[in-house]
Amino acid sequence: QVQLVESGGGLVQPGGSMRLACAASGSLVSTYSMGWYRQTPGRQRVLVATISSGGTINYRDSVKGRFAISKDDAKNTVYLQMDSLKPEDTAVYYCNYHSLVAREGKVYENDYWGRGTQVTVSS
Repeated sequence: QVQLVESGGGLVQPGGSMRLACAASGSLVSTYSMGWYRQTPGRQRVLVATISSGGTINYRDSVKGRFAISKDDAKNTVYLQMDSLKPEDTAVYYCNYHSLVAREGKVYENDYWGRGTQVTVSS
């Protein structure tokens, strides 16, 4: 099992900045991706940004140039720096840990989720 503890979130004005952090602990593996997803009421959870153990980064188009994901391997922590925030960024943000383990010729994948943190962008 992997435990994820999120921090950050809250209320920020449009154009402002906020940083989210997610610390992972437990049965961590060497091949993984960590990242952030967000969800608004009545809609599906969508990818915001992910970073792999090898450093590959993905962003959803609407946050490119405004958000930056990074990780601290020593702390098993991933960060999401959010700048130029817009009201449409308002959502519950969930941390995700996606593990990949190769064993006896098969690849086993698991997803772990944090509890979520509310980000509200409003004046």
